[in-house]
Amino acid sequence: MSASAAPSTSTLNGDGVVQINGLTKNFGAVRAVDDLSFTVQPGRVTGFLGPNGAGKTTTLRILLGLVRASSGSATISGQHYAELPEPTRFVGAALEAASFHPGRTARNHLLSLAPQARVGAARVEEVLDLVGLADAAKRRVGGFSLGMRQRLGLATTLLGDPRVLVLDEPANGLDPEGIAWLRALLRHLAREGRTVLVSSHVLAEVQQTVDDVVIISRGRLAHSSTLGELAQLAKPVVVVASPDPAALDRLVTEQRWERATSGAQAAAPGAVSLEGVTAAEVGAAAFAARLEVHELTMHNPGLERVFLDLTSTPSHPGDTGLTSIGGAA
Repeated sequence: MSASAAPSTSTLNGDGVVQINGLTKNFGAVRAVDDLSFTVQPGRVTGFLGPNGAGKTTTLRILLGLVRASSGSATISGQHYAELPEPTRFVGAALEAASFHPGRTARNHLLSLAPQARVGAARVEEVLDLVGLADAAKRRVGGFSLGMRQRLGLATTLLGDPRVLVLDEPANGLDPEGIAWLRALLRHLAREGRTVLVSSHVLAEVQQTVDDVVIISRGRLAHSSTLGELAQLAKPVVVVASPDPAALDRLVTEQRWERATSGAQAAAPGAVSLEGVTAAEVGAAAFAARLEVHELTMHNPGLERVFLDLTSTPSHPGDTGLTSIGGAA
């Protein structure tokens, strides 16, 4: 990653841990962030997820010193952004669609920012190659597609070889090939020991990229864990229907089956949705009880269904009991 003209992450002080602790932000009568706490560890890609308006951008703007918190704190390596010795080198951030002078070439855009990052022309060429814009370096940005602008924005965040990356919707405008490229790049950066925090309102967009997830809803923490732990919440649901709903209800009660509260919901008259049981078990019990069954299907809700369930109702900090991710307590 690092060219001879660029600062090395190994020379920068701090571990790159991002800590959000009891963060609250009010805009008048509107509470955009509500007592939010989570930890993001280096060496991992963390997805910061939630519906539009959930408070993601406000949280990130507070983290980067662009908005003042009403209470609580947001720190990087134990310090507020403004307290970092060289914040623009330690943290690379892209929160919104980047604004570029349309008459400048991609190379000249980066060269204009190089002195601020204390890097030379060699680093500019390196990041252009890294984001796949080497062949377009002499083209004016005004003719770039949205995906190319996203790549140039990412090149800008990488210019100072930062230890911490904070990216807001970085896949926006990228085609499938570009998304695959971005996924590989972010995982490569994390393997180098960097902290990579990526926000999105669509879990499916990042689920093949991230190691950890932080999900917020209405400004509050809904879930924070590894991606694997989130996947365990995707409980299969069995939908069973009978022309004798009263007998089916008795069977559910006798077997002490748990009615599903999420995932596939029974729509047909006389049908129920169950979780914690297999279709084979339901079928065997119905056969033993001589219960006529007209439908018996198993549904796997998937991570997107879990995400929608977590964000569709008011959340409360600590509901999941998992507020620190990346394997650290």
